[in-house]
Amino acid sequence: MRVLLVEDDPILADGLMRILRRSHHVVTHEANGKRADRLLTVQQYELVILDMGLPDMDGAEILRRLRQRNAKVPVLILTARDKVEDRVLGLDFGADDYLAKPFDLLELEARIRALLRRGQSAGSAHLQIGELALDTVGCRATLHGEALELSARELSVLEILMLRAGRVVSKELLSEQMSGQGEEMSVNAIEVYVHRLRKKIETGNVRIRTLRGLGYLLEINEPL
Repeated sequence: MRVLLVEDDPILADGLMRILRRSHHVVTHEANGKRADRLLTVQQYELVILDMGLPDMDGAEILRRLRQRNAKVPVLILTARDKVEDRVLGLDFGADDYLAKPFDLLELEARIRALLRRGQSAGSAHLQIGELALDTVGCRATLHGEALELSARELSVLEILMLRAGRVVSKELLSEQMSGQGEEMSVNAIEVYVHRLRKKIETGNVRIRTLRGLGYLLEINEPL
């Protein structure tokens, strides 16, 4: 699942990213309110975890603008503001849940699971690049309509590359996104998974290019 974490506390953000990646979610972190708002206009996520107190634009304004665009993505608010009126304001702006800091990590994980289940029931998240398609809810990839046999790790690599199709993705970013708490994903392992993926999609009109010293690029393989 694709999760946007909007939190300007670097220590808290690091801990939350570890929790999310341990559950094999693809996490994008943003600490700036205006940049987070821009991300939400161009990218789709299955969950947004949103701090209320942010630089440049606060969480309430981000949430208000998100709902004005009729975006249905579940939003979990994290905030140090524990007054009833603050909780009511966040919910009135369209938040799906509210958790006051400091919070118990087990409770946070339970709330995230509940929100993701709710989001899954609303419909599948579908990615398409040329003849290559990925259902991120059903964890199923197809190439020109035929199912691809991919491992969980290969699916994770594919999702990260498809989310950034047309842009270079470094091996370090792939390693970071796929590493969970107590389980590190080495760059060598990333190379193996990308090699396997490349072989499995070579009959389609997409390809994974290796850019030496930079990383990988998923793109349409245009005929000469």
